[in-house]
Amino acid sequence: MKINVLTLFPEMFEGPFSSSLIKKAIEKKILALNIINIRDFTEDKHKTADDSPYGGGAGMVMKPEPIYNAIKTLYPLSFSPLSRGRCPELCRGTEGVKIIYMSPTGKQLTNDKAKELSKEENLIIICGHYEGIDERIRKNLVTDEISIGDYVLTGGELPAMVLIDSVSRHIPDVVKEEDSLINDSFYNGLLDHPSYTKPEVFNGENIPAVLMSGHHEEIARYRRKEALRSTFFKRPELLATAKLKKEDTKLLEDIINGS
Repeated sequence: MKINVLTLFPEMFEGPFSSSLIKKAIEKKILALNIINIRDFTEDKHKTADDSPYGGGAGMVMKPEPIYNAIKTLYPLSFSPLSRGRCPELCRGTEGVKIIYMSPTGKQLTNDKAKELSKEENLIIICGHYEGIDERIRKNLVTDEISIGDYVLTGGELPAMVLIDSVSRHIPDVVKEEDSLINDSFYNGLLDHPSYTKPEVFNGENIPAVLMSGHHEEIARYRRKEALRSTFFKRPELLATAKLKKEDTKLLEDIINGS
């Protein structure tokens, strides 16, 4: 997969992707990250990427030309960014390109959305700032608007990093152990079960005996029940859409009855 990130602050991406799984995925050429400075595509000597909004009001708006010019260098576009009407379908992802705008007005990022995007060959992520981007870019070029939560940050760079990390985990061979990915919270709609490691006793507390039993079926049942318990008490709304198994009904009854 190739991910192109359009940003006013490319230096913000230097640290997060120079270590851990993302670094290894880049080194193995499983993932390619291209960080693009939007100011390199401005049309004046001052490299102006924003301007005051028409109609007045506080703040600045990111100009359409630099974003359009940056995308045009990556993939051919067949419309003028200042023209009326929506972008032809050629521009809206039908060539295998998703153009994502990180915005608090977008749909909230979910694990299912991350899995969906991980199947794409090319992504373009636009990091907004100030009062956002010119509406003509959002309306005519953006295929997906994504939010990472109901709050506002200083810019789209941190949300873009979250999206890249979340999507990358679902690309084959990025996470070495597939079972680790499957057991993550939200993979099957539930929160993860609790985990323990050595020592067996810490501050007088033992790990659950079933985990020392060597009985794989009982361990699996215990972990499933604890995942259901965690979800029931912490995020009960997830149960309405979770991929529940037939035996989960009895486990949930036990949890509700206090066992």
